[in-house]
Formats: sequence, structure tokens, C-alpha cells
Amino acid sequence: MDFIEELTWRGMIHTMMPGTDEQLRKEMTTAYLGIDPTADSLHIGHLCGVMMLRHFQRCGHKPIALVGGATGMIGDPSGKSAERNLLDEATLRHNQEAIKNQLSRFLDFESDAPNKAELVNNYDWMKDVSFLDFAREIGKHITVNYMMAKDSVQKRLNGEARDGLSFTEFTYQLLQGFDFLHLYQDKNCKLQLGGSDQWGNITTGSELVRRKLGGEVFALTCPLITKADGGKFGKTESGNVWLDARYTSPYKFYQFWLNVSDADAEKYLKIFTFLTKEEIEALVAEHAQDPGARPLQKRLAKEVTIMVHGEDNYNAAVEASSILFSNQAREALMKLDEKTLLDIFEGVPTFNISKADLEAGIPLLEFLAGTTQVFPSKGEARKMVQGNGVSLNKEKVTDPNMTVGADLLLNGKYIIAQRGKKNYYLIIAE
Repeated sequence: MDFIEELTWRGMIHTMMPGTDEQLRKEMTTAYLGIDPTADSLHIGHLCGVMMLRHFQRCGHKPIALVGGATGMIGDPSGKSAERNLLDEATLRHNQEAIKNQLSRFLDFESDAPNKAELVNNYDWMKDVSFLDFAREIGKHITVNYMMAKDSVQKRLNGEARDGLSFTEFTYQLLQGFDFLHLYQDKNCKLQLGGSDQWGNITTGSELVRRKLGGEVFALTCPLITKADGGKFGKTESGNVWLDARYTSPYKFYQFWLNVSDADAEKYLKIFTFLTKEEIEALVAEHAQDPGARPLQKRLAKEVTIMVHGEDNYNAAVEASSILFSNQAREALMKLDEKTLLDIFEGVPTFNISKADLEAGIPLLEFLAGTTQVFPSKGEARKMVQGNGVSLNKEKVTDPNMTVGADLLLNGKYIIAQRGKKNYYLIIAE
């Protein structure tokens, strides 16, 4: 496989330094991509860069994932409106290990292959460098005029950020340049990968290598991922879509991909899966025949969920997704963990009741129209029960004189009431 050809048809190249293609065809090349370690999980905003590293390794080259322990402490002016908080070293190391565990789903760190992946942390080579050493060895090679000309700096200086640009952030491109210099010297790294917002910082690094050592290095960036409607990719109402199941459940992760637009689904299949050009073209043709069946979204959600969370979690997410639309979903509902249950029924009306009352038993009509307000009156509740329009935990209730007890509790705490086909209620017993 040819790395540049592969990324080109997938729409994953924004800008590339002249000579990059020739360098990659000439020899096995080492490239690095920087990752911000301010959290102990990656989110899907990181995925395009991670996929670039994966393609790079699949094409026979050596990828380095650089955790920005030092640079992550001060904040990058590219597209950011505020500086970051300093992390202590213990937090940094914890985040680094968590990120490596996630990356190991995508990259081979363990084999004895000559192009096995490496994880490095720039804190390790920056922590003992004094300010005087940095000013003498790095700062003197790059002029202020050169640094001022960068778009990221200009935007901040021209009022994009309320508080302007601090000296700390101004030095960011020099620190990132120092990374490239160090990796070039230490690991013969000749290519830096990143998002298009990093182009200014990356070219500062290549300029530093050229001016200090006379070396030739290269740069390649991917476009920032957008949505067809102009909205920000990877953000939901509840925030980032994380790769760690503690922060975004596999169900919610699966749902995110399942609900993208048709135009986005085709684009994302190219960027976030390893399906071939022919496979994607076949899916696009199938989708055109029956858009309502949503084959693009279903395949996208399947591929990315399995890649990040594994097949078992994917199958559980598919089963959980059927609960709202199936009358035969009682068994699936009983197996749900609490987080997924709450994710599925997020936003539905909620009623809190006494667990002690439930243990004593509550007459059904009292439960539906007294203890809770699923119905405005017992008469209306009775009528709908008799008409087969009420379910508890996806099971029809037909006897208006039955008693609701604690045996119905899911995860020892919840009951799902359903009125008609589409009206759900979450009852929490405490």
C-alpha cells in the first residue's frame, strides 16, 4: 500500500510539504503525531490523527505517538481561546498510560517488527532543559518575525482571544519545533503528521531542523473534520464523544455514528474505517437504492464501534438500540447495565418513588396515576390498560387490578413505563 495514495482517495490530506511523497517511497520512514494528554481518554476528535498513524504503519512505515506532557501544560494558540491548566506529573503519567492502552487497539506497539509503534512523552526531554539552554540552543535559530507571521498567532493578536496571547503560548511553536528536532536527532524521525490547524507549528519544527542541523524533514496534515451542516464534529449536547466506555458508553458511541447524515456517513466511512474504495462505493450504491434502510450509517457505526469497543460491546449496543422500537425487547432490557439503561432513556420524563412503598406493593392504577403521573387520571389509565396500551419493562399489562412490586425493578432501582407506542417514563425507586 502507498500511504499518500491511500490518504488521498480517503480525503485525508489537507497540506503536504514538497518531497514528502518521494521520501516515503524511498525508504521506511519514521513519523510522529502529537496528542494532548489533558484527559485520560482520547475522544473522536483525535481519531483522524490516530487513523493516519494506523495507515502509516500498515504501509510499512514507523509511527510515533507523542504525548505532549510538556506542551500540554502550557496550551497551544491554534484554535484555542484560553490557556490550559498545568498538570502534575502523576496525573500526566496516568493519562499517558491510559492513552497508550487506547492506541494499542489501533497500533502495534508490542511486536518485534522494525516498524513497531512507539509512544514518547516530550516531558521526558524537556523537564531538565533550563530556560537559558532553551534560549541559546533553540530560540536563537527562529526569528520573532517568523513566529509572528503564523496564522494562529495573528488570529490571537487580532482579538480572537479576549486576553490576547501570553508569552507562554507564544513559545508553543518553539517547543513543538524542539520535539521535531529531538525526534529527528534521537529517532531519525523525518515526518510530522497533524491536523491542518497545526501546520504553522509543524513548519516551525521543520525550519528549526533545517537551520540548526541542515536536515531535511517533511510535514503532512489532514483536514479538520466537519459536519455537512457546518456543525462541530465530535461534539454532542453532553460534550465530547470519548473512546473510554466510562465517559461515553458503547451504546451512546454507536448511536453517535448511527445518527450522522447521509453526506457525512460516506465521508466518515473513508476516514474512520479500513473498508476499501470498492466496498464503500458498493455501500453508496446500496444506500442510493434504499436510503431509508441507512446501510451507510449502519456499516459506519459497526466498523467504528468494533474497532474501539470490540464485537461484544457492538452486539450489545445493537440489541440495546432495538429496545425502543421492539415489542419483544423485555429480555434485552433485563440484561442492560445501569449506564446504558440511563443512556437509552435519557431525556424521558422521570418520576421518583419510595422503594419501601414498592416493596409493600402498589395497585397498578395508583402506580400509574397517583404515585407517578404517567396518566392524568386513574380512569384514563384503566381505559388504556384494558386497550393493551400500557407496558412495564416492555411487557404488556392487561389487568387493571394487578399490584406493582419491587420484583419489577431493573438494576434494583428502575422501572420503565410505556404509554402507547412512543411515550416512555423512567421511574426511579429509592
